[in-house]
Amino acid sequence: MAKKTKTNKRQTIIEEAAKLFKDRGFGGTSMRDLGAQVGMEAASMYNHINSKDEILEHICFHVSNTYISQLAQIEQTEASYVDKIKALVRLHIHLMIEDGAAVSVANNDWKYLTGDKLTQFKDARKRYERGFAALIEQGIAAGELQPVNVSVALFTILSAVRWVELWYRPGRGISGEELEQNIMTILLNGLAKGQQQPIEVRELVLPSDHS
Repeated sequence: MAKKTKTNKRQTIIEEAAKLFKDRGFGGTSMRDLGAQVGMEAASMYNHINSKDEILEHICFHVSNTYISQLAQIEQTEASYVDKIKALVRLHIHLMIEDGAAVSVANNDWKYLTGDKLTQFKDARKRYERGFAALIEQGIAAGELQPVNVSVALFTILSAVRWVELWYRPGRGISGEELEQNIMTILLNGLAKGQQQPIEVRELVLPSDHS
């Protein structure tokens, strides 16, 4: 029971730190600020976490590992390249809605990582971007996508979904499902009316982690 309580407290510290880092920035948040947020003396938190740097590392790599592991699973499916790209976009939207503070920290405060951790994170980000770009390139080669510049397509998609964690809140007049549908339609079809049909958002069934 004591071990579970300690684990829960550590997770609470990390979750509240993500919120503070998002609001104030990593550099603008002290361990004292974090202690006040979770109702603990700053010194007591060191029973659960070694440093502010460790918290940042945990948040950044939790997000990057989620993206990379999901990319690997999506690559293994027999779905079309369009459906694989939809699944990746859906992953970004879901993470931003469900864990927006952590995503924001990984997007904006990764530069405060140091040494090997900074190198590893930048390598992970490049690996993910290369994998995503490869799906776009393969989709173009297969005739499923318009023959556009792959880098332009990649960073347009990533930039288009990044604003979700800054803008979306319950009460915005649009549900998470509607938001997803709108983004998919705009990114895959565009705004102009024509012969294209609205994008149908379907869940891509990923291979089991235990298969």
